[in-house]
Amino acid sequence: MKKGLAILGSTGSIGTQALQVISAWPDLFCLELISGHSNAELLLSQIEQFRPKYAVITEERAYKKVSKSLSGSTTNILFGEENLLQLLEIQEIDTVLIAIVGFAGLKPLIHSIQYHKKILLANKESLVIAGEYIMPLAKKNNCNIIPIDSEHSAIFQCLIGEEKNTLKKVILTASGGPFLNYDIDKFKLIKPEKALNHPIWKMGKKVSVDSASLMNKGLEVIEARWLFGLRPNQINVIIHPQSVIHSLVQFTDGSLKAQLSEADMRLPIQYALHYPNRAKKSLSQFSLIDNTELTFQQVDRKKFRNLALAFNAMEKGGNLPAILSAANEVAVQEFLNGRWPFYRIPELVEEMMNHQLFISEPDLQTYYETTKKCFADSEAYIRKHT
Repeated sequence: MKKGLAILGSTGSIGTQALQVISAWPDLFCLELISGHSNAELLLSQIEQFRPKYAVITEERAYKKVSKSLSGSTTNILFGEENLLQLLEIQEIDTVLIAIVGFAGLKPLIHSIQYHKKILLANKESLVIAGEYIMPLAKKNNCNIIPIDSEHSAIFQCLIGEEKNTLKKVILTASGGPFLNYDIDKFKLIKPEKALNHPIWKMGKKVSVDSASLMNKGLEVIEARWLFGLRPNQINVIIHPQSVIHSLVQFTDGSLKAQLSEADMRLPIQYALHYPNRAKKSLSQFSLIDNTELTFQQVDRKKFRNLALAFNAMEKGGNLPAILSAANEVAVQEFLNGRWPFYRIPELVEEMMNHQLFISEPDLQTYYETTKKCFADSEAYIRKHT
């Protein structure tokens, strides 16, 4: 029997690769729903190629273009978040892959959990913002959350068959991005095209900038805490420029487990889609002989200030991770728009963390209100200081 699949954020890097993966398994997956924001041309192409039952577009101009161009299509083309949430309720969808970037992924994630879907999660910001709320909700609804980030997929795989009380710590690896060997003084010269040119991974714009500033690793640290029920002191990060080892788990007996593979996001996507089974087709074969040099080093948290801020937010908890995530989301977008320099991204994040109202025991509404207020205050700060 085919799995009914929804891919939210189908026009992004993860979404497009997920479509590539399922195209190799036409007998296993039925594409019920895709969603996108503003990339009308790619949405048109995806609808024509994959013919999902539904497509939801959340930007009005793109919706009008797509719906007009495909007026005779068998795909039902709808507009807006409310329609997206309603479609997530239908029984035909049993698996939801959430690849929407940023805060916009939070409501669809919560809604999918409430309707008992299997979740394939590529939106780290949701757990950063509200992981303390989401994970108990998932447990209550008997909802599996399978991570797609390569680091969390690696940890997930390493923990299978292990007793929780034998886990000592997890170690997330970071390539270091395009500026690993830059002197900090050169950060003032960084332009968007440089930050988007990751030496290993091909990713969307926000994730690429976050990887360049190491905020991506900071968000992953907080996400790992909630996904795997860890204490802050059980999580560490090391630089591993080759991106061969995607994460490691250390156990109480001192042994380490690691997951190794090519730097290909289709691998964790395929793993999540087939879990608890493994696919019988190979996307790529990893060779130790072709990867004889694996190196590691400590992270310079003074140079990559965002990682230090993320650890601080995780350790203090409450709504502080939501503040961190929101401020960074604004700073990255303004950097990409040419209105805020790369080297000042941590400045804005730290400013918001220091001056937004801290709430130690937030509820879901508090997470929403915190994020929206931090968006507005971050934008105001940038206007004032540029």
